[in-house]
Amino acid sequence: MDAIPSGLILAAIVVVLALVFDFVNGFHDAANVVATMVSTRAFQPETALVVAAAAEFIGPFLFGTAVAKTIGSAIIQPSAVTTGVMIAALIGGIVWDLVTWYFGIPSSSSHALLGSLAGAVLAGFGLGHIKLHGFVTVVVVLCASPLVGAFAGYWIQHALNFVSRGFTPRANEGYKKLQLVSAIAMALSHGTNDAQKSMGVITMALMSLGYLGSFAVPWWVVGLCAGAMGLGTATGGWRIIKTVGNRIYKLKPINGFAAQTASAGVILAAALLGWPVSTTHIVSSSITGVGSAERIKAVRWTTAFDIALAWVITIPAAVAIGAGAYWSGSVGMRLFRGS
Repeated sequence: MDAIPSGLILAAIVVVLALVFDFVNGFHDAANVVATMVSTRAFQPETALVVAAAAEFIGPFLFGTAVAKTIGSAIIQPSAVTTGVMIAALIGGIVWDLVTWYFGIPSSSSHALLGSLAGAVLAGFGLGHIKLHGFVTVVVVLCASPLVGAFAGYWIQHALNFVSRGFTPRANEGYKKLQLVSAIAMALSHGTNDAQKSMGVITMALMSLGYLGSFAVPWWVVGLCAGAMGLGTATGGWRIIKTVGNRIYKLKPINGFAAQTASAGVILAAALLGWPVSTTHIVSSSITGVGSAERIKAVRWTTAFDIALAWVITIPAAVAIGAGAYWSGSVGMRLFRGS
């Protein structure tokens, strides 16, 4: 029996880790899609998760892979695209997502993966192999997009309050039904943006191993990543759902619709422009903006501050984890070869 080529084994390891990252990402980020529906009692939790998972899967097929191309071409130099770097980056992203899930912190999978990718490159090749302009641009977009989400949430809530003036309390039932539309839009945008990050990592690895001649995401990579993200979402991360849905601002159906509409618009626009953004932080900031439009004192600013703190520390923490994963792998390989 012929031995399995080492390149094929490495490619399989990257694909498996990328799918684990997508599953954990979907599990971790389920709150982003369903928290508002669940907290306003628009839908039962199980129904919300199934609807979200289906839309997560469809999103990347509908709206393309511009974010994957950004991850694959705008952040690190081609000479640093190795399977070791990709494996370390994925391990770093998975570790950070699991740690923050355990503590119920709505942190960013996007920050985690990009930080781990930069850390692995720094450990293996040095600063010169990071495309600073592209990396800084992505970080700026990651940091600015939650502010846009808060702004959008604030003004959409004001607009809905104006339109709904004089309505009876029964209008809440109408907004509950409208949340199905906004939730589907939210899930489509999340699947489109977040699943593409691991698509970019897999495609880079396939190129470095010689299985692809140019950066073009294969259809099977899109299907596997979108499927893993949808499956993770269907499983649901209830610790973070409680934080996002209840501990920032007590949402009514009109608020849930406003927050999801604002979030979906910002995330989908970023995906179409090829910008990787943090769904977690955009949703959290949109809820904060909606709450501020209603009654600023009712916003639980301590929870919002904790989320913002996680936003700040994720990239440097992920850089350290990614560098550590790369260094540990390199040491392990040297010991294995020397034995």
